[in-house]
Amino acid sequence: MSTHGTSRRAIFLALVVGAAAPAINGIFYAVRHRHVDALAVSVLTLLVLSTAVSVIAGNARFLLAKDAVLTIVWGAWFFLSLRARRPLTYQFTRPLLEGHRIFDPTTRTWVMPVERSWDDLWTLVPRFRRLWQVTTVIWGVALLVDAVVRVVMAYTLPLDVVPAFTGGLWLVTLLVLQIITNVYLMRSGLWLILRGSLRDPSATPLVTAPESGSRQLS
Repeated sequence: MSTHGTSRRAIFLALVVGAAAPAINGIFYAVRHRHVDALAVSVLTLLVLSTAVSVIAGNARFLLAKDAVLTIVWGAWFFLSLRARRPLTYQFTRPLLEGHRIFDPTTRTWVMPVERSWDDLWTLVPRFRRLWQVTTVIWGVALLVDAVVRVVMAYTLPLDVVPAFTGGLWLVTLLVLQIITNVYLMRSGLWLILRGSLRDPSATPLVTAPESGSRQLS
């Protein structure tokens, strides 16, 4: 057996083991917590199928590109959530911001938000709904682009360097998305909406935070 063939087999075996690790972790989580998450099941199924097909075909590059399949699923999930009751970026961000102090760019201090739930803001402030829909589209598009780049890497770069490049791509994608998202949210007026100080003619008046005096969000 040639050295080149041995190297390819070793890389392929390492990729299969790497794909099996999250699957095993998901099984342990389901057993321990007695809870099966639909998204986790979908991702686990894709991992198993992509690994099985790669083993049958003996195609290491296909296995290297499996992360692109997962990224496509994530991107599609973001787009599909636009038809749901709330888009994904809203659901992910709400636990982090609702009821917590936020940075007020006008006073450059950390302040409490308006005394309204995000459900109320969603119902009463059209701009609030729109900004979460737009950010969800941004994330969906970015994840699909990420998937395309992963496929190109898997089929053009040397096998032994692809894992490092695709791993680094996660960091790059998330960093770029965080920057774009935060810039957009700031310019779209999210912080002013949460403070109750943005005047939007299409919105229903809201009760503002105590520090805002008599101002209304409209």
